[in-house]
Amino acid sequence: MKKILTGLNEPQQQAVQITEGPLLVLAGPGSGKTRVLTHRVAYLILEKKISPYNLFVTTFTNKAADEMKQRIQKLLGYKAFLPWMGTFHSLCVRVLRQQAPEIGYKKSFTIYDKQDSIAAIKRVLKDLNIDSQKFNPSAIANAISSAKSELVTAREYQNYSQGYFQKVVAQVYPRYEENLRKAQAFDFDDLLLKTVLLFQSRPEILAQYQQIFRYILVDEYQDTNTVQYMLVKLLASKYKNICVVGDDGQSIYGFRGADFRNILNFEKDFPAAKVVKLEQNYRSTKNILQAAQKVIENNLHRSRKNLWTQNPQGAPIGLFEAEDEIAESTFVAREISALANLTPLSSFAVLYRTNAQSRALEEVFLQENLPYRIIGALEFYKRKEIKDVLAYLRLIVNPEDAVSLERILNVPPRGIGPKTIESFRKGEKNDKITDFLQMMENLRQYAQKTNPADLIDYILVKSGYSDFLTQPDKGPPGQKPLRAGGPFTPEEGESRLENIRELKTVAKNCPDLASFLEKVSLVSDQDNYKKDSQVVSLMTLHNAKGLEFPVVFIVGMEEGLFPHSRSILEAVELEEERRLCYVGMTRAKQR
Repeated sequence: MKKILTGLNEPQQQAVQITEGPLLVLAGPGSGKTRVLTHRVAYLILEKKISPYNLFVTTFTNKAADEMKQRIQKLLGYKAFLPWMGTFHSLCVRVLRQQAPEIGYKKSFTIYDKQDSIAAIKRVLKDLNIDSQKFNPSAIANAISSAKSELVTAREYQNYSQGYFQKVVAQVYPRYEENLRKAQAFDFDDLLLKTVLLFQSRPEILAQYQQIFRYILVDEYQDTNTVQYMLVKLLASKYKNICVVGDDGQSIYGFRGADFRNILNFEKDFPAAKVVKLEQNYRSTKNILQAAQKVIENNLHRSRKNLWTQNPQGAPIGLFEAEDEIAESTFVAREISALANLTPLSSFAVLYRTNAQSRALEEVFLQENLPYRIIGALEFYKRKEIKDVLAYLRLIVNPEDAVSLERILNVPPRGIGPKTIESFRKGEKNDKITDFLQMMENLRQYAQKTNPADLIDYILVKSGYSDFLTQPDKGPPGQKPLRAGGPFTPEEGESRLENIRELKTVAKNCPDLASFLEKVSLVSDQDNYKKDSQVVSLMTLHNAKGLEFPVVFIVGMEEGLFPHSRSILEAVELEEERRLCYVGMTRAKQR
Protein backbone atom coordinates (compact mmCIF):
# COMPACT_ATOMS: atom_id res chain seq x y z
CA MET A 1 0.00 0.00 0.00
CA LYS A 2 2.88 2.36 0.78
CA LYS A 3 4.04 2.11 -2.83
CA ILE A 4 0.63 3.18 -4.14
CA LEU A 5 0.34 6.17 -1.79
CA THR A 6 3.96 7.30 -2.11
CA GLY A 7 4.29 10.80 -3.51
CA LEU A 8 0.63 11.71 -3.02
CA ASN A 9 -0.43 14.67 -0.88
CA GLU A 10 -3.13 14.22 1.76
CA PRO A 11 -6.20 15.07 -0.38
CA GLN A 12 -4.85 12.87 -3.18
CA GLN A 13 -4.48 9.98 -0.73
CA GLN A 14 -8.07 10.48 0.42
CA ALA A 15 -9.29 10.39 -3.19
CA VAL A 16 -7.44 7.11 -3.70
CA GLN A 17 -8.53 5.40 -0.47
CA ILE A 18 -12.26 6.25 -0.38
CA THR A 19 -13.42 3.34 -2.52
CA GLU A 20 -16.95 2.56 -1.30
CA GLY A 21 -19.92 4.76 -2.16
CA PRO A 22 -20.11 7.91 -4.31
CA LEU A 23 -17.10 10.24 -4.38
CA LEU A 24 -16.71 13.64 -6.03
CA VAL A 25 -13.12 14.75 -6.66
CA LEU A 26 -12.94 18.44 -7.56
CA ALA A 27 -9.55 18.73 -9.25
CA GLY A 28 -8.13 22.10 -10.20
CA PRO A 29 -5.81 22.39 -13.23
CA GLY A 30 -2.37 20.86 -12.70
CA SER A 31 -3.42 19.26 -9.40
CA GLY A 32 -2.35 15.70 -10.24
CA LYS A 33 -5.75 14.44 -11.35
CA THR A 34 -4.37 11.73 -13.66
CA ARG A 35 -2.03 10.58 -10.91
CA VAL A 36 -4.99 10.18 -8.55
CA LEU A 37 -6.99 8.19 -11.11
CA THR A 38 -4.15 5.79 -11.88
CA HIS A 39 -3.26 5.26 -8.22
CA ARG A 40 -6.94 4.74 -7.39
CA VAL A 41 -7.28 1.99 -9.99
CA ALA A 42 -4.07 0.33 -8.74
CA TYR A 43 -5.33 0.62 -5.14
CA LEU A 44 -8.64 -1.05 -6.01
CA ILE A 45 -6.83 -3.93 -7.72
CA LEU A 46 -3.95 -4.47 -5.27
CA GLU A 47 -5.42 -3.49 -1.91
CA LYS A 48 -9.15 -4.11 -2.35
CA LYS A 49 -8.61 -7.17 -4.57
CA ILE A 50 -11.13 -5.93 -7.13
CA SER A 51 -10.91 -7.69 -10.48
CA PRO A 52 -9.90 -5.33 -13.33
CA TYR A 53 -12.90 -6.77 -15.19
CA ASN A 54 -15.20 -5.08 -12.64
CA LEU A 55 -13.81 -1.57 -13.25
CA PHE A 56 -15.52 0.84 -15.65
CA VAL A 57 -13.11 3.74 -16.25
CA THR A 58 -13.86 6.51 -18.73
CA THR A 59 -11.31 9.02 -20.00
CA PHE A 60 -11.57 12.06 -22.26
CA THR A 61 -9.47 10.59 -25.11
CA ASN A 62 -8.18 7.19 -26.17
CA LYS A 63 -4.67 8.57 -25.80
CA ALA A 64 -5.38 9.42 -22.15
CA ALA A 65 -6.68 5.87 -21.61
CA ASP A 66 -3.54 4.34 -23.14
CA GLU A 67 -1.26 6.52 -21.01
CA MET A 68 -3.25 5.67 -17.89
CA LYS A 69 -3.03 1.94 -18.61
CA GLN A 70 0.76 2.20 -18.90
CA ARG A 71 1.01 4.06 -15.58
CA ILE A 72 -1.27 1.56 -13.84
CA GLN A 73 0.78 -1.37 -15.11
CA LYS A 74 3.94 0.25 -13.72
CA LEU A 75 2.26 0.60 -10.32
CA LEU A 76 0.98 -2.97 -10.39
CA GLY A 77 4.28 -4.41 -11.56
CA TYR A 78 2.61 -6.55 -14.21
CA LYS A 79 0.64 -6.13 -17.43
CA ALA A 80 -2.95 -6.02 -16.22
CA PHE A 81 -5.78 -6.49 -18.70
CA LEU A 82 -8.16 -3.53 -18.28
CA PRO A 83 -10.96 -4.30 -20.73
CA TRP A 84 -13.31 -1.52 -19.65
CA MET A 85 -11.03 1.51 -19.72
CA GLY A 86 -11.47 4.06 -22.51
CA THR A 87 -13.73 6.81 -23.78
CA PHE A 88 -17.50 6.61 -23.37
CA HIS A 89 -17.74 5.82 -27.08
CA SER A 90 -15.18 3.01 -27.05
CA LEU A 91 -16.80 1.40 -24.00
CA CYS A 92 -20.28 1.64 -25.52
CA VAL A 93 -19.02 0.04 -28.74
CA ARG A 94 -17.98 -2.98 -26.68
CA VAL A 95 -21.43 -3.23 -25.13
CA LEU A 96 -23.14 -2.88 -28.52
CA ARG A 97 -20.88 -5.49 -30.15
CA GLN A 98 -21.90 -7.91 -27.40
CA GLN A 99 -25.59 -7.03 -27.55
CA ALA A 100 -26.02 -6.19 -31.27
CA PRO A 101 -28.48 -9.05 -32.00
CA GLU A 102 -30.75 -7.77 -29.20
CA ILE A 103 -31.35 -4.54 -31.16
CA GLY A 104 -31.50 -6.02 -34.65
CA TYR A 105 -27.88 -5.47 -35.67
CA LYS A 106 -25.01 -7.72 -36.70
CA LYS A 107 -21.89 -7.61 -34.56
CA SER A 108 -19.98 -6.40 -37.64
CA PHE A 109 -21.85 -3.07 -37.74
CA THR A 110 -20.09 -0.01 -39.16
CA ILE A 111 -19.43 3.23 -37.25
CA TYR A 112 -20.07 6.41 -39.26
CA ASP A 113 -18.02 9.52 -38.57
CA LYS A 114 -19.27 13.09 -39.14
CA GLN A 115 -18.43 13.05 -42.86
CA ASP A 116 -20.19 9.70 -43.34
CA SER A 117 -23.27 11.04 -41.55
CA ILE A 118 -23.37 14.11 -43.79
CA ALA A 119 -23.08 11.87 -46.87
CA ALA A 120 -26.00 9.77 -45.58
CA ILE A 121 -28.06 12.91 -44.92
CA LYS A 122 -27.38 14.19 -48.45
CA ARG A 123 -28.83 10.94 -49.75
CA VAL A 124 -31.96 11.41 -47.59
CA LEU A 125 -32.40 15.01 -48.79
CA LYS A 126 -32.22 13.79 -52.38
CA ASP A 127 -34.78 11.05 -51.71
CA LEU A 128 -37.13 13.58 -50.07
CA ASN A 129 -36.60 16.17 -52.85
CA ILE A 130 -35.31 18.72 -50.32
CA ASP A 131 -32.84 21.26 -51.72
CA SER A 132 -29.47 20.77 -49.99
CA GLN A 133 -28.50 24.32 -51.04
CA LYS A 134 -31.31 25.73 -48.89
CA PHE A 135 -30.92 23.27 -46.03
CA ASN A 136 -27.28 22.65 -45.21
CA PRO A 137 -26.65 18.89 -44.65
CA SER A 138 -23.98 19.72 -42.06
CA ALA A 139 -26.45 21.87 -40.08
CA ILE A 140 -29.02 19.06 -40.22
CA ALA A 141 -26.35 16.59 -39.04
CA ASN A 142 -25.55 18.90 -36.11
CA ALA A 143 -29.24 19.18 -35.19
CA ILE A 144 -29.67 15.39 -35.19
CA SER A 145 -26.43 15.00 -33.20
CA SER A 146 -27.66 17.51 -30.59
CA ALA A 147 -30.98 15.69 -30.34
CA LYS A 148 -29.26 12.34 -29.79
CA SER A 149 -26.95 13.77 -27.12
CA GLU A 150 -30.10 14.96 -25.32
CA LEU A 151 -31.71 11.48 -25.60
CA VAL A 152 -34.28 12.72 -28.14
CA THR A 153 -35.27 9.99 -30.63
CA ALA A 154 -36.58 10.62 -34.16
CA ARG A 155 -40.17 10.09 -33.06
CA GLU A 156 -39.81 12.48 -30.11
CA TYR A 157 -38.15 15.09 -32.32
CA GLN A 158 -41.16 15.03 -34.66
CA ASN A 159 -43.46 15.75 -31.72
CA TYR A 160 -41.50 18.77 -30.46
CA SER A 161 -40.05 20.33 -33.63
CA GLN A 162 -40.82 24.02 -34.12
CA GLY A 163 -39.98 26.37 -36.97
CA TYR A 164 -39.27 25.59 -40.62
CA PHE A 165 -35.73 24.26 -40.19
CA GLN A 166 -36.68 21.90 -37.34
CA LYS A 167 -39.63 20.66 -39.40
CA VAL A 168 -37.18 19.72 -42.17
CA VAL A 169 -34.91 18.00 -39.63
CA ALA A 170 -37.99 16.14 -38.35
CA GLN A 171 -38.51 14.77 -41.87
CA VAL A 172 -34.87 13.81 -42.35
CA TYR A 173 -34.17 12.28 -38.91
CA PRO A 174 -36.43 9.17 -39.18
CA ARG A 175 -35.40 8.44 -42.78
CA TYR A 176 -31.74 8.86 -41.81
CA GLU A 177 -32.23 6.38 -38.94
CA GLU A 178 -33.94 3.94 -41.29
CA ASN A 179 -31.01 4.15 -43.73
CA LEU A 180 -28.51 3.64 -40.91
CA ARG A 181 -30.31 0.47 -39.89
CA LYS A 182 -30.39 -0.82 -43.48
CA ALA A 183 -26.66 -0.11 -43.75
CA GLN A 184 -26.04 -1.87 -40.41
CA ALA A 185 -24.38 1.33 -39.23
CA PHE A 186 -24.36 3.53 -36.13
CA ASP A 187 -23.30 7.14 -36.18
CA PHE A 188 -21.03 8.43 -33.42
CA ASP A 189 -23.91 9.65 -31.23
CA ASP A 190 -25.76 6.34 -31.62
CA LEU A 191 -23.00 4.52 -29.76
CA LEU A 192 -24.11 6.21 -26.54
CA LEU A 193 -27.80 6.71 -27.31
CA LYS A 194 -28.46 3.10 -28.36
CA THR A 195 -26.62 1.80 -25.29
CA VAL A 196 -28.72 3.95 -22.95
CA LEU A 197 -31.96 3.01 -24.75
CA LEU A 198 -30.97 -0.67 -24.56
CA PHE A 199 -30.38 -0.40 -20.80
CA GLN A 200 -33.65 1.50 -20.26
CA SER A 201 -35.75 -0.95 -22.27
CA ARG A 202 -34.07 -4.16 -21.09
CA PRO A 203 -33.59 -4.11 -17.28
CA GLU A 204 -32.14 -7.63 -17.32
CA ILE A 205 -29.32 -6.50 -19.66
CA LEU A 206 -28.70 -3.41 -17.51
CA ALA A 207 -28.53 -5.67 -14.42
CA GLN A 208 -25.93 -7.82 -16.18
CA TYR A 209 -23.64 -4.82 -16.74
CA GLN A 210 -24.31 -3.37 -13.29
CA GLN A 211 -23.02 -6.66 -11.92
CA ILE A 212 -19.88 -6.34 -14.04
CA PHE A 213 -19.22 -2.63 -13.41
CA ARG A 214 -19.18 -2.59 -9.62
CA TYR A 215 -16.68 0.28 -9.50
CA ILE A 216 -17.07 3.24 -11.85
CA LEU A 217 -14.54 6.04 -12.41
CA VAL A 218 -15.38 9.00 -14.66
CA ASP A 219 -12.71 11.49 -15.70
CA GLU A 220 -13.62 15.02 -16.92
CA TYR A 221 -17.13 14.69 -15.47
CA GLN A 222 -17.78 18.39 -16.10
CA ASP A 223 -17.77 17.65 -19.84
CA THR A 224 -20.46 14.96 -19.79
CA ASN A 225 -23.65 15.57 -21.75
CA THR A 226 -27.16 14.28 -21.03
CA VAL A 227 -26.72 10.84 -22.60
CA GLN A 228 -23.35 10.25 -20.88
CA TYR A 229 -24.80 11.43 -17.59
CA MET A 230 -27.73 9.02 -17.95
CA LEU A 231 -25.41 6.13 -18.86
CA VAL A 232 -23.32 6.67 -15.72
CA LYS A 233 -26.41 7.07 -13.55
CA LEU A 234 -27.95 3.83 -14.84
CA LEU A 235 -24.78 1.80 -14.32
CA ALA A 236 -24.06 3.25 -10.85
CA SER A 237 -27.61 2.95 -9.51
CA LYS A 238 -27.09 -0.52 -7.98
CA TYR A 239 -23.74 -0.45 -6.14
CA LYS A 240 -23.19 3.35 -6.13
CA ASN A 241 -19.42 2.85 -6.07
CA ILE A 242 -18.86 5.77 -8.38
CA CYS A 243 -15.99 8.25 -8.38
CA VAL A 244 -16.23 11.27 -10.67
CA VAL A 245 -13.28 13.59 -11.20
CA GLY A 246 -13.42 17.01 -12.78
CA ASP A 247 -13.42 20.76 -12.53
CA ASP A 248 -16.52 22.77 -13.38
CA GLY A 249 -14.15 25.66 -14.09
CA GLN A 250 -12.80 23.73 -17.08
CA SER A 251 -16.15 22.86 -18.69
CA ILE A 252 -15.73 24.20 -22.24
CA TYR A 253 -17.83 21.92 -24.42
CA GLY A 254 -21.28 23.47 -24.04
CA PHE A 255 -21.54 23.67 -27.84
CA ARG A 256 -21.33 19.85 -27.91
CA GLY A 257 -24.06 19.48 -25.32
CA ALA A 258 -21.78 19.20 -22.26
CA ASP A 259 -23.50 20.39 -19.09
CA PHE A 260 -21.22 21.56 -16.26
CA ARG A 261 -24.24 21.34 -13.93
CA ASN A 262 -23.77 17.56 -13.91
CA ILE A 263 -20.73 17.97 -11.66
CA LEU A 264 -22.35 20.71 -9.56
CA ASN A 265 -25.42 18.48 -8.99
CA PHE A 266 -23.50 15.29 -8.17
CA GLU A 267 -24.23 15.60 -4.46
CA LYS A 268 -27.97 15.92 -5.21
CA ASP A 269 -27.87 12.82 -7.41
CA PHE A 270 -25.91 10.90 -4.77
CA PRO A 271 -26.79 12.39 -1.34
CA ALA A 272 -24.26 10.15 0.45
CA ALA A 273 -21.40 11.48 -1.68
CA LYS A 274 -18.09 12.44 -0.13
CA VAL A 275 -16.17 15.38 -1.63
CA VAL A 276 -12.39 15.73 -1.94
CA LYS A 277 -10.83 18.91 -3.32
CA LEU A 278 -7.45 18.84 -5.06
CA GLU A 279 -6.36 22.46 -4.74
CA GLN A 280 -2.56 22.32 -4.92
CA ASN A 281 -1.32 23.16 -8.41
CA TYR A 282 1.95 21.52 -9.49
CA ARG A 283 2.10 23.02 -12.99
CA SER A 284 1.99 26.81 -13.04
CA THR A 285 3.77 29.70 -11.34
CA LYS A 286 1.97 31.76 -8.70
CA ASN A 287 1.46 34.63 -11.15
CA ILE A 288 -0.23 32.41 -13.74
CA LEU A 289 -2.41 30.65 -11.19
CA GLN A 290 -3.53 33.86 -9.47
CA ALA A 291 -4.41 35.53 -12.78
CA ALA A 292 -6.42 32.50 -13.94
CA GLN A 293 -8.22 32.41 -10.59
CA LYS A 294 -9.19 36.08 -10.96
CA VAL A 295 -10.78 35.31 -14.33
CA ILE A 296 -12.87 32.34 -13.15
CA GLU A 297 -13.98 34.11 -9.95
CA ASN A 298 -16.24 36.29 -12.11
CA ASN A 299 -18.44 33.26 -12.83
CA LEU A 300 -21.48 32.88 -10.58
CA HIS A 301 -22.13 29.19 -11.31
CA ARG A 302 -19.09 27.38 -9.97
CA SER A 303 -17.79 25.33 -7.08
CA ARG A 304 -15.56 27.05 -4.54
CA LYS A 305 -11.91 25.99 -4.72
CA ASN A 306 -8.87 27.83 -3.35
CA LEU A 307 -6.06 26.93 -5.72
CA TRP A 308 -2.50 27.39 -4.50
CA THR A 309 1.01 26.39 -5.47
CA GLN A 310 4.47 26.08 -3.96
CA ASN A 311 5.99 26.99 -7.33
CA PRO A 312 7.90 30.30 -7.64
CA GLN A 313 6.15 33.62 -8.30
CA GLY A 314 7.42 33.51 -11.87
CA ALA A 315 7.54 36.16 -14.58
CA PRO A 316 4.68 38.68 -14.78
CA ILE A 317 2.03 37.89 -17.36
CA GLY A 318 2.85 39.72 -20.60
CA LEU A 319 0.36 41.92 -22.42
CA PHE A 320 0.88 43.19 -25.96
CA GLU A 321 -1.61 45.40 -27.82
CA ALA A 322 -1.27 45.07 -31.59
CA GLU A 323 -2.78 47.13 -34.41
CA ASP A 324 -3.90 44.06 -36.32
CA GLU A 325 -3.47 40.29 -36.51
CA ILE A 326 -0.28 40.50 -38.61
CA ALA A 327 1.41 42.76 -36.05
CA GLU A 328 0.21 40.44 -33.30
CA SER A 329 1.54 37.34 -35.09
CA THR A 330 4.86 39.07 -35.79
CA PHE A 331 5.26 39.88 -32.10
CA VAL A 332 4.54 36.26 -31.12
CA ALA A 333 6.95 34.87 -33.73
CA ARG A 334 9.79 37.16 -32.68
CA GLU A 335 9.25 36.50 -28.98
CA ILE A 336 9.47 32.77 -29.65
CA SER A 337 12.57 33.21 -31.81
CA ALA A 338 14.26 35.18 -29.02
CA LEU A 339 13.39 32.58 -26.38
CA ALA A 340 14.17 29.59 -28.62
CA ASN A 341 17.88 29.96 -27.91
CA LEU A 342 17.21 28.81 -24.36
CA THR A 343 14.42 26.27 -24.78
CA PRO A 344 13.23 23.82 -27.50
CA LEU A 345 10.44 24.90 -29.84
CA SER A 346 8.17 22.18 -28.42
CA SER A 347 7.98 24.32 -25.26
CA PHE A 348 5.83 26.91 -27.07
CA ALA A 349 2.12 26.88 -27.81
CA VAL A 350 0.00 29.57 -29.45
CA LEU A 351 -3.68 29.29 -28.58
CA TYR A 352 -6.62 30.98 -30.32
CA ARG A 353 -10.41 30.98 -30.17
CA THR A 354 -11.24 29.99 -33.78
CA ASN A 355 -9.43 28.03 -36.48
CA ALA A 356 -9.53 31.01 -38.86
CA GLN A 357 -7.04 32.85 -36.63
CA SER A 358 -4.26 30.45 -37.62
CA ARG A 359 -3.99 32.02 -41.11
CA ALA A 360 -2.12 35.15 -39.99
CA LEU A 361 0.10 33.10 -37.67
CA GLU A 362 1.03 30.69 -40.46
CA GLU A 363 1.79 33.55 -42.85
CA VAL A 364 4.15 35.23 -40.39
CA PHE A 365 5.75 32.01 -39.12
CA LEU A 366 6.63 31.08 -42.72
CA GLN A 367 8.18 34.51 -43.29
CA GLU A 368 10.17 34.20 -40.06
CA ASN A 369 11.28 30.62 -40.90
CA LEU A 370 9.74 29.41 -37.64
CA PRO A 371 8.71 25.72 -37.80
CA TYR A 372 5.16 25.02 -36.61
CA ARG A 373 2.34 22.53 -36.84
CA ILE A 374 -1.39 22.95 -36.38
CA ILE A 375 -3.11 20.55 -33.99
CA GLY A 376 -6.58 19.56 -35.17
CA ALA A 377 -6.27 20.90 -38.72
CA LEU A 378 -7.22 18.41 -41.46
CA GLU A 379 -7.10 15.32 -39.29
CA PHE A 380 -5.25 12.34 -40.70
CA TYR A 381 -8.33 10.12 -40.83
CA LYS A 382 -10.34 12.73 -42.76
CA ARG A 383 -7.91 12.83 -45.71
CA LYS A 384 -9.57 11.61 -48.88
CA GLU A 385 -7.14 8.79 -49.63
CA ILE A 386 -7.46 7.49 -46.06
CA LYS A 387 -11.27 7.66 -46.19
CA ASP A 388 -11.20 5.79 -49.51
CA VAL A 389 -9.07 2.92 -48.20
CA LEU A 390 -11.15 2.72 -45.02
CA ALA A 391 -14.31 2.59 -47.16
CA TYR A 392 -12.94 -0.51 -48.95
CA LEU A 393 -12.14 -2.10 -45.59
CA ARG A 394 -15.54 -1.25 -44.12
CA LEU A 395 -17.33 -2.66 -47.14
CA ILE A 396 -15.38 -5.91 -46.74
CA VAL A 397 -16.61 -6.26 -43.14
CA ASN A 398 -20.12 -4.92 -43.75
CA PRO A 399 -21.49 -5.36 -47.31
CA GLU A 400 -24.63 -3.38 -46.30
CA ASP A 401 -22.63 -0.16 -45.75
CA ALA A 402 -24.24 2.09 -48.38
CA VAL A 403 -22.11 5.17 -47.64
CA SER A 404 -18.84 3.28 -48.13
CA LEU A 405 -20.18 1.62 -51.28
CA GLU A 406 -21.19 4.96 -52.78
CA ARG A 407 -17.78 6.42 -51.93
CA ILE A 408 -15.63 3.85 -53.71
CA LEU A 409 -17.88 2.37 -56.39
CA ASN A 410 -16.16 4.60 -58.97
CA VAL A 411 -12.85 5.30 -57.19
CA PRO A 412 -10.57 4.64 -59.01
CA PRO A 413 -12.67 5.49 -62.09
CA ARG A 414 -14.49 2.46 -63.50
CA GLY A 415 -16.97 4.22 -65.74
CA ILE A 416 -19.74 3.75 -63.17
CA GLY A 417 -21.78 6.94 -63.02
CA PRO A 418 -25.20 7.81 -61.53
CA LYS A 419 -27.05 6.57 -64.65
CA THR A 420 -25.24 3.22 -64.53
CA ILE A 421 -26.11 2.83 -60.85
CA GLU A 422 -29.75 3.77 -61.45
CA SER A 423 -30.15 1.26 -64.27
CA PHE A 424 -28.48 -1.44 -62.14
CA ARG A 425 -30.93 -0.72 -59.32
CA LYS A 426 -33.77 -1.28 -61.79
CA GLY A 427 -32.44 -4.77 -62.47
CA GLU A 428 -30.52 -4.12 -65.67
CA LYS A 429 -27.29 -6.09 -66.04
CA ASN A 430 -24.04 -4.11 -66.03
CA ASP A 431 -20.63 -5.70 -66.49
CA LYS A 432 -18.76 -2.87 -64.74
CA ILE A 433 -20.80 -3.18 -61.55
CA THR A 434 -20.62 -6.98 -61.73
CA ASP A 435 -16.82 -6.76 -61.99
CA PHE A 436 -16.73 -4.43 -58.98
CA LEU A 437 -18.87 -6.79 -56.88
CA GLN A 438 -16.67 -9.75 -57.87
CA MET A 439 -13.58 -7.76 -56.86
CA MET A 440 -15.14 -6.99 -53.47
CA GLU A 441 -15.93 -10.68 -52.95
CA ASN A 442 -12.31 -11.51 -53.81
CA LEU A 443 -11.12 -8.92 -51.26
CA ARG A 444 -13.52 -10.35 -48.67
CA GLN A 445 -12.13 -13.85 -49.12
CA TYR A 446 -8.54 -12.62 -48.94
CA ALA A 447 -9.33 -10.69 -45.74
CA GLN A 448 -10.20 -13.95 -43.98
CA LYS A 449 -6.66 -15.29 -44.35
CA THR A 450 -4.48 -12.22 -43.81
CA ASN A 451 -3.85 -9.31 -41.45
CA PRO A 452 -5.16 -5.72 -41.88
CA ALA A 453 -1.81 -4.26 -43.04
CA ASP A 454 -1.32 -6.84 -45.82
CA LEU A 455 -4.96 -6.47 -46.80
CA ILE A 456 -4.42 -2.74 -47.42
CA ASP A 457 -1.56 -3.59 -49.83
CA TYR A 458 -3.79 -6.11 -51.59
CA ILE A 459 -6.59 -3.54 -51.95
CA LEU A 460 -4.22 -0.95 -53.44
CA VAL A 461 -3.16 -3.40 -56.15
CA LYS A 462 -6.44 -5.19 -56.88
CA SER A 463 -8.55 -2.02 -57.00
CA GLY A 464 -5.98 -0.09 -59.01
CA TYR A 465 -5.86 2.59 -56.32
CA SER A 466 -2.05 2.59 -56.15
CA ASP A 467 -1.77 3.28 -59.90
CA PHE A 468 -4.54 5.83 -59.55
CA LEU A 469 -2.42 7.84 -57.11
CA THR A 470 0.99 7.46 -58.73
CA GLN A 471 -0.23 7.59 -62.35
CA PRO A 472 -3.29 9.85 -62.05
CA ASP A 473 -3.79 10.27 -65.79
CA LYS A 474 -4.76 6.63 -66.17
CA GLY A 475 -8.44 5.88 -66.55
CA PRO A 476 -10.99 4.25 -68.87
CA PRO A 477 -10.38 5.17 -72.54
CA GLY A 478 -12.19 8.31 -73.59
CA GLN A 479 -13.28 9.15 -70.03
CA LYS A 480 -11.91 11.93 -67.88
CA PRO A 481 -10.61 10.28 -64.71
CA LEU A 482 -11.85 11.14 -61.25
CA ARG A 483 -8.70 12.22 -59.45
CA ALA A 484 -8.00 11.55 -55.76
CA GLY A 485 -8.34 15.19 -54.80
CA GLY A 486 -8.55 17.20 -57.98
CA PRO A 487 -5.53 17.65 -60.31
CA PHE A 488 -2.30 16.67 -58.57
CA THR A 489 1.33 16.09 -59.43
CA PRO A 490 3.15 12.74 -59.11
CA GLU A 491 4.73 14.14 -55.93
CA GLU A 492 1.28 14.78 -54.47
CA GLY A 493 0.20 11.28 -55.46
CA GLU A 494 3.25 9.86 -53.70
CA SER A 495 2.44 11.96 -50.62
CA ARG A 496 -1.05 10.44 -50.53
CA LEU A 497 0.46 6.98 -50.86
CA GLU A 498 2.77 7.81 -47.96
CA ASN A 499 -0.31 8.63 -45.85
CA ILE A 500 -1.71 5.19 -46.67
CA ARG A 501 1.60 3.64 -45.58
CA GLU A 502 1.19 5.49 -42.28
CA LEU A 503 -2.27 3.93 -42.00
CA LYS A 504 -0.62 0.53 -42.45
CA THR A 505 1.63 1.14 -39.42
CA VAL A 506 -1.51 1.62 -37.32
CA ALA A 507 -3.02 -1.53 -38.83
CA LYS A 508 0.05 -3.59 -37.88
CA ASN A 509 -0.78 -3.10 -34.20
CA CYS A 510 -4.29 -4.56 -34.56
CA PRO A 511 -4.95 -8.32 -34.47
CA ASP A 512 -7.85 -8.27 -36.93
CA LEU A 513 -9.75 -6.05 -39.34
CA ALA A 514 -12.73 -5.43 -37.04
CA SER A 515 -10.54 -4.16 -34.17
CA PHE A 516 -8.56 -1.96 -36.59
CA LEU A 517 -11.70 -0.33 -37.99
CA GLU A 518 -13.04 0.20 -34.49
CA LYS A 519 -9.79 1.85 -33.40
CA VAL A 520 -9.67 4.33 -36.28
CA SER A 521 -13.37 5.17 -36.04
CA LEU A 522 -13.00 6.26 -32.40
CA VAL A 523 -9.88 8.39 -32.77
CA SER A 524 -9.97 12.10 -31.79
CA ASP A 525 -7.83 15.15 -32.56
CA GLN A 526 -5.80 14.83 -29.37
CA ASP A 527 -5.14 11.13 -29.95
CA ASN A 528 -2.94 12.25 -32.86
CA TYR A 529 -1.01 14.78 -30.77
CA LYS A 530 2.66 13.89 -30.35
CA LYS A 531 5.37 16.01 -28.76
CA ASP A 532 7.93 17.22 -31.28
CA SER A 533 11.03 19.11 -30.22
CA GLN A 534 11.38 20.90 -33.54
CA VAL A 535 8.10 22.80 -33.91
CA VAL A 536 5.81 25.32 -32.24
CA SER A 537 2.27 24.05 -31.59
CA LEU A 538 -0.64 26.14 -32.90
CA MET A 539 -4.13 25.12 -31.79
CA THR A 540 -7.53 26.29 -30.66
CA LEU A 541 -8.15 26.67 -26.95
CA HIS A 542 -10.50 23.69 -27.11
CA ASN A 543 -7.77 21.47 -28.57
CA ALA A 544 -5.37 22.56 -25.81
CA LYS A 545 -7.51 20.90 -23.13
CA GLY A 546 -5.45 18.40 -21.16
CA LEU A 547 -2.10 19.62 -22.52
CA GLU A 548 0.61 21.76 -20.93
CA PHE A 549 3.51 23.86 -22.23
CA PRO A 550 6.26 25.89 -20.55
CA VAL A 551 5.34 28.99 -22.58
CA VAL A 552 1.85 29.87 -23.84
CA PHE A 553 0.64 32.75 -26.01
CA ILE A 554 -3.11 33.43 -26.21
CA VAL A 555 -3.87 35.63 -29.23
CA GLY A 556 -6.94 37.57 -30.34
CA MET A 557 -8.16 38.50 -26.85
CA GLU A 558 -10.57 41.17 -28.00
CA GLU A 559 -14.30 41.57 -27.69
CA GLY A 560 -16.13 39.80 -30.49
CA LEU A 561 -13.32 37.33 -31.04
CA PHE A 562 -12.49 36.16 -27.53
CA PRO A 563 -14.95 36.45 -25.89
CA HIS A 564 -16.75 35.31 -29.02
CA SER A 565 -19.40 37.61 -30.48
CA ARG A 566 -22.10 34.94 -29.93
CA SER A 567 -21.49 34.95 -26.18
CA ILE A 568 -21.42 38.64 -25.32
CA LEU A 569 -25.17 39.04 -24.75
CA GLU A 570 -25.71 35.67 -23.03
CA ALA A 571 -24.53 35.34 -19.42
CA VAL A 572 -24.34 31.53 -19.61
CA GLU A 573 -22.21 31.61 -22.76
CA LEU A 574 -20.02 34.39 -21.39
CA GLU A 575 -19.29 32.17 -18.38
CA GLU A 576 -18.18 29.42 -20.78
CA GLU A 577 -15.84 31.91 -22.50
CA ARG A 578 -14.30 32.65 -19.09
CA ARG A 579 -13.86 28.93 -18.45
CA LEU A 580 -12.16 28.66 -21.84
CA CYS A 581 -9.79 31.50 -20.92
CA TYR A 582 -9.13 29.79 -17.57
CA VAL A 583 -8.24 26.56 -19.39
CA GLY A 584 -5.94 28.42 -21.78
CA MET A 585 -4.08 30.28 -19.03
CA THR A 586 -3.59 27.16 -16.92
CA ARG A 587 -1.91 25.29 -19.80
CA ALA A 588 1.17 27.44 -19.08
CA LYS A 589 3.89 26.28 -16.70
CA GLN A 590 6.36 29.18 -16.65
CA ARG A 591 5.02 32.15 -18.62
